[in-house]
Amino acid sequence: MLDYLLENWLEILGTLVGIAYLYWEYRASSKVWFAGVVMPALSLGVYWNAGLYADFAINIYYLLAAVYGFWVWRSGRSAAAGGFLPITQTPRRAWLPLGALCLVSFAALGILLQRYTDSNVPWADSLTTALSIVGMLMLARKWLEQWLIWIVVDVVSAGLYCYKSIYFYAVLYAVYAVVAVFGYFEWRRKMNRAGI
Repeated sequence: MLDYLLENWLEILGTLVGIAYLYWEYRASSKVWFAGVVMPALSLGVYWNAGLYADFAINIYYLLAAVYGFWVWRSGRSAAAGGFLPITQTPRRAWLPLGALCLVSFAALGILLQRYTDSNVPWADSLTTALSIVGMLMLARKWLEQWLIWIVVDVVSAGLYCYKSIYFYAVLYAVYAVVAVFGYFEWRRKMNRAGI
């Protein structure tokens, strides 16, 4: 057991930071962006070693998105939201571009992974990555429906990580899926309470 823990310390530490991330996202706290930098940095090695190359790449994106998200949350201040960007619904005009971004990312990543890597799960890896790109953009804008995207990402990721024997992350993403359901209702309650 000790050997397993020592061998997987990066995954364990990433899991702990991921729990903090989820808590702060649920609370709509700007601290989510601190964890949003640390967790992807820790996860780069985990995903590379598991041959999850799209997940590896998305974590580079997560690092950059965390900086962007913090900036947007701080610059979109609203007195009604306690000095931060308020939670709102995704504008209707945003759904088509988000869907197109997801489909193009999914297809491009899937083809790249299938042709140029040794990945044995190119399409599942591409799906979670494409949805995560969209989910992070929505989170950065504090759009309520980002939670619905994360539910799909988390469920698929939990299964994928079990398959790839990344068990701590599999449990983490299963927990993420459950909390994402509660997060959706919590953010909706906060949005309604703010009268937005």
